[in-house]
Amino acid sequence: MSGATDVSEKQPVLDPEGWVDRHGDCMYRFALARLRSPDLAENAVQEAMLAGFEAKDGFSGRSSERTWLIGILKRKIYDHFRKSYRERPIEDVEAAREPTDDLFDEHGRWKVGPAKWGVATEAATHRAEFWKVLGDCLKGLPDRLSRVFTLREIDDLDTNEVCKVLSVTETNLWVMMHRARARLRRCMEANWFETENEKA
Repeated sequence: MSGATDVSEKQPVLDPEGWVDRHGDCMYRFALARLRSPDLAENAVQEAMLAGFEAKDGFSGRSSERTWLIGILKRKIYDHFRKSYRERPIEDVEAAREPTDDLFDEHGRWKVGPAKWGVATEAATHRAEFWKVLGDCLKGLPDRLSRVFTLREIDDLDTNEVCKVLSVTETNLWVMMHRARARLRRCMEANWFETENEKA
C-alpha cells in the first residue's frame, strides 16, 4: 500500500545529460527565429539549459520536458529584449515615416484593402512550406517589426506584455504591428499565395 503511494507521489525526473541531443536543435531554431543572431541564439539556449538544470527539482511534469525548456528559453529571450531596449530605447515609430505608411489612414485603418489571397488560409497554415515562407518573410522585416509581430502573433503575448518586453507604448506597438502586417502581406502574396493560386 505504502509502495503504491510512493510511486504515485514520485516527482517526474528530468534527464539534463540528454538535453543537448534531444532538444538543442529545436531550442536553437526557436531562439534564432526571434533573436536573428546565431551568437545570441546560442547564448540564450545555453542560459536556458543552465537555468533548467538549476530549477530541475521544481519540474512538476505538467508539460513535456521540451515544452518546459522552451518556456525557460522564452523568458531568457524576453529578458534580452528588455535589457537591449532599456539600453537603446526604440525610436519613435510614429515620427519615422516608412514606405508602408501610405497604406493606412491617420486612424490606422487600411486606405485600400489588401488583395484577396484566394486560398483557404487556415488549411495553408498547416503546411510546412507556408511556415518556411512566413519565416523567410519575417527575416526580411526590420528587427523591431519582426520582434513585435513574433511576440504578439506567434508567441501570443498580450499587448501589455509586448509593450513591457520591448519598452514601447501601446500606440507605437499598433503602428509597428500595422507595418509588419503590411510588409508580411506583400511578401506572402508574392512568395506564397500567388504561387498557390497558380497551382490551383
